[in-house]
Amino acid sequence: MLLDAASMYFRAFYGVPESITAPDGTPVNAVRGFTDMVARLINDHRPARLVACLDLDWRPAFRVNALPTYKAHRVPGEPETAPPGVPEEVPDALAPQVPVLLQVLAAAGIATAGAEGYEADDVIGTLAARERTHPVLAVSGDRDLMQIVTDDDPGVRLLYVGRGLAKAELLGPAEVAEKYGVPRARAGEAYAEMAMLRGDPSDGLPGVPGIGAKTAATIVGRYDTWAELLAAVSDPSDTRMSPNVRTKLAKAADYLAVVEPVVRVARDADVVLDRDDTLPVEPADGAKLLELVERWGIGGSVERLLQALQNAARSR
Repeated sequence: MLLDAASMYFRAFYGVPESITAPDGTPVNAVRGFTDMVARLINDHRPARLVACLDLDWRPAFRVNALPTYKAHRVPGEPETAPPGVPEEVPDALAPQVPVLLQVLAAAGIATAGAEGYEADDVIGTLAARERTHPVLAVSGDRDLMQIVTDDDPGVRLLYVGRGLAKAELLGPAEVAEKYGVPRARAGEAYAEMAMLRGDPSDGLPGVPGIGAKTAATIVGRYDTWAELLAAVSDPSDTRMSPNVRTKLAKAADYLAVVEPVVRVARDADVVLDRDDTLPVEPADGAKLLELVERWGIGGSVERLLQALQNAARSR
């Protein structure tokens, strides 16, 4: 199980009232919500191994250099062409909670992983691509990770929690194909290509003007690769592409030439894990965990996490 940690703790922060506080009145809603989410995921899915994947660079230089608008609207007080390296805007009440929830994971013995210059999506994509033993379940509210689903042995699925854990969707190639109208045989790759054409305002991807999701899926379904699709833009003899669509794509040629590495999840990031990723049975540092419980008043959430670890151990 590969967790998109930032995606989850942002959702925990907005899903749990800030009135949930430590004994000194400091908000701990994200800490408690995130810890409870991890406990529930372990209980529901009983993974043998688990990694919380981190954003060491939420807006990597290689993506910004290719497309300067990438996530630029999320940079506080910066223009649309904000350079890479600017910190992400995080709510004041959330920022101090992130180190605490990472301390909880460390004391519990749950592995975290990151890669310098890459986002959590890339960490997840890389670890999923490396896996040769266990089926992989990625957990995220980021649709970009739909591109990593595969039926190839041992298989990769996405538990999409964009509408919360209670309404989570388990997605594989069949589900992505049905949901977006892309070919099942290459549903993950095709989803990424559809996203390139359609665009995504939440990531600052303009897309191709006049090409919506359905048209994008139709176009992608007619080609076996992104390179083949791009070649058709300058080939009027390719009847799989209508003149109208060809004109729209030709006008967006500069964008289409650079967007692929922006959208594709990396599979070769230099990922570093802080510990073995086997799901622990007992806390790695019980004393530290007790200290965190007393300092932050998170005993109930930590107890549920520890119980989930024991439940998973019994099921193995």
